[in-house]
Amino acid sequence: MSTVLYKVRLPRIILACMVGAALSTAGAAYQGVFQNAMASPDILGASSGAAFGAALAILNKAGNIGVTISAFLFSMLTVFLSWFISERGRGKKVLLLILSGIMVSSLFNAATSYLKLVADPNSELQQITYWLMGSLSGAKRKDLLIAGIPMLIGFVPLIICRWQINILTLGDEEARTLGIDADRIRIIVIVSSTLLTAAAVSVSGMIGWVGLVIPHLCRRIVGNNYKYLIPAVIIVGASFLLCVDDVSRTLLQTEIPIGILTAFIGAPFFMVLLTRKGDYV
Repeated sequence: MSTVLYKVRLPRIILACMVGAALSTAGAAYQGVFQNAMASPDILGASSGAAFGAALAILNKAGNIGVTISAFLFSMLTVFLSWFISERGRGKKVLLLILSGIMVSSLFNAATSYLKLVADPNSELQQITYWLMGSLSGAKRKDLLIAGIPMLIGFVPLIICRWQINILTLGDEEARTLGIDADRIRIIVIVSSTLLTAAAVSVSGMIGWVGLVIPHLCRRIVGNNYKYLIPAVIIVGASFLLCVDDVSRTLLQTEIPIGILTAFIGAPFFMVLLTRKGDYV
């Protein structure tokens, strides 16, 4: 019982809370910095890059640690490419960054599809497909360390400068008027959110809707002030993914990939939020 608790159940519980908190916090931060209610943690291509990195590692038989590291590195790479391309474009920086993220995501999605095409259908293709559906099964204590360090580095700046995200939502002109360097804060928020997203996706696979639904739900509870919104999404996001993970383990005899459940739960829930009266975006 001690082995099951400390080596199997407890690491998975902690990892579920970490991933849920990271994805929901990254989603809330992206929505503020991009002034876009539909922004999510994969808006700059972090998830697409992680998928490609994981698929590439699986094809090269890199092992679980290799898959995690490759997914993390390629996730960071895609965001850097999006930023690099946007800096050389003409127009509004925020819009250019979003468009660059869409383009880079499309390229890496195509690359991942190619890797699935050439993968061995009896082994490698199954592993890639299962990873893309998202799962916390097989969580180990070393996964907590691998994900925990970049998550900690990402959480701290967002918590410290969360009140400045409120000013970014007003626009760059208003931020300059109040003496805030909008570009510097935007870079800090994007880098921190990318670290959270990359760390979460690298250990859990593709888990959607958490970073989109949870921030909107928390806005219903605490309002739009990021001073209270960031702590709220950390708590609610961690609780939500922990509950979904419990359902994925117990609903059927075989475990359901958690990415499937978050979509089944998140999409209808988001529809309810959109159709209810009240301004929360």
